[in-house]
Amino acid sequence: MKYGYGWVLKFILAAILVGVGIYLQFAKDVVFTITGVVIILFSLLRVVPLLKSLNKEVLRTINLIEIIFDTIIGGVLVYIALSGKVEESATWEVVYRYALAFFFYARGLVYLASVTFFGEKSEIPKFFVHIGALTVGTYIATNPDFSPEVVALFLLVIALIGGLYLGYDGYNGYKNYRKFQLELNQGKGKEKEKDLEKKKEVILDEQKEDRPYVN
Repeated sequence: MKYGYGWVLKFILAAILVGVGIYLQFAKDVVFTITGVVIILFSLLRVVPLLKSLNKEVLRTINLIEIIFDTIIGGVLVYIALSGKVEESATWEVVYRYALAFFFYARGLVYLASVTFFGEKSEIPKFFVHIGALTVGTYIATNPDFSPEVVALFLLVIALIGGLYLGYDGYNGYKNYRKFQLELNQGKGKEKEKDLEKKKEVILDEQKEDRPYVN
């Protein structure tokens, strides 16, 4: 498009991302909610593509069981947050820690089982990502000092990176928009449109001339 307003949406999304990232440092229940929603979406959005691309029934069954458990875990975290029970007891932090540990560890374990025992093909980056998932799951489960505050800090970093990216992209979009406005104010916009129309007409004329005549 010669002009557009997508940069407005990107500016707003950047502000929301950074604002939510900062707010997470003070709202533990929101950390529970976001974590739960991320787990649910990660699980459910994978169902159809994953099950269709697996060529063995046992692999489909194993992955479906993992997805069901992950969805339940995400739902429990969202329920705890929305019920307002997070601040009532430190027990919920323990629940959060082990739920997150299970999510990461199960993902790594299912992947390694699929590759090792059921012949599922993989690539090197995917292998190391799932080794990382196993490591993170083990670390979370064995570290009593792990808390939602750690996840909140991680989400803040992601929010800042995402905010910077959207802000920069929106800035470029706004800069292009202002260039178009400048050309429009100077009358160059219409001239460019006329030039494009003339070029199209020339191309069409050349194509007509190149066509063979049939008598």
